[in-house]
Amino acid sequence: MANVHIRPGWQLPEREVTPEGLWVNRREFVKKAGSGALVAAATLACGDGDGNGLGVVPDGHGPLDNIPDTPTANLYPEAPNDPRFTPGDRHNVVNPELDAASYNNFYEFGTDHGNVWRHVIPFEARPWSLTVSGLVDNPGTYDLVDLERRFQLQERIYRHRCVERWSVVIPWIGFPLRELLDYVGVQNLATHIAYITFHRPEQAVGQRTQTWYTWPYYEGLRIDEAYNDLAFVATGMYGHPLQKQNGAPIRLHMPWKYGYKSSKSIVELVVTDEQPRTFWNDLQPGEYGFYSNIDPDTPHPRWSQAEERIIGGDGWIPTLPFNGYGEYVADLYGGYVTPPGDVPHAN
Repeated sequence: MANVHIRPGWQLPEREVTPEGLWVNRREFVKKAGSGALVAAATLACGDGDGNGLGVVPDGHGPLDNIPDTPTANLYPEAPNDPRFTPGDRHNVVNPELDAASYNNFYEFGTDHGNVWRHVIPFEARPWSLTVSGLVDNPGTYDLVDLERRFQLQERIYRHRCVERWSVVIPWIGFPLRELLDYVGVQNLATHIAYITFHRPEQAVGQRTQTWYTWPYYEGLRIDEAYNDLAFVATGMYGHPLQKQNGAPIRLHMPWKYGYKSSKSIVELVVTDEQPRTFWNDLQPGEYGFYSNIDPDTPHPRWSQAEERIIGGDGWIPTLPFNGYGEYVADLYGGYVTPPGDVPHAN
């Protein structure tokens, strides 16, 4: 499977993001984006707060103070920008870190976007391991510290687009998913991967109180999607390991797909010859498809996907097919953005 590749590249117009100089100030509180109408519209994928388990926030503890301790922290400030999209190559602007740390979708810790950073404080995100099983030559449980040291960490600036119509641009740090797949030896019969997140209701208030959801969270990709060079394993951001509310200590990022395909705090990866079931598709198959490619011409059954609002910005901008990465992933889908039958159009 190591030969399944496409030509890489990432481009974002500068006018669509916040100036880079804003995010270096880690203590500047900024205005959160998203109106009440936007939050109210997002229904199942954006419900009411759970109202429980907020707990006591230590004095002086803010959204930027949820980085778990790790012996690999020194690797992150040195992670080089990928030369294909360094800050001088049209990726010279990103959101302030506080935007990314204070407005989050992480149902395991409740559905109030502005309080996730508080709910994650009890979560023990280190030490951590990743179990790989299924159609691989080297199944096993891998210590995250070993993976961080084995693969050359790099920085990639990607746009993250939520199905709820908000977006944010973050300098992620990690390594291509294909490198992990090559390392474990994906076998030729493999057609898909499934990835599963943690289940610790004693540490995660959303898992403890939202018992109608089928925890743990689970998602999947086709194997050629997983081998696409855009598919990224993120273990850090903004020059340091991931904040807990951003999916620490290890998550995926698929920048051409809606955010719920980029699972957080992953504990298991299964390589299989079947299309795996996925969390939101099982709950609402008429609203959340397996592929879930970002498509402005395929609305959610209850709201348009034609526009999005950048966290920390003003107003709305047009949403781009594949989130602007179509040149590099469109050939995976036979000329479609939303493959036939993946999710219905609004009535």
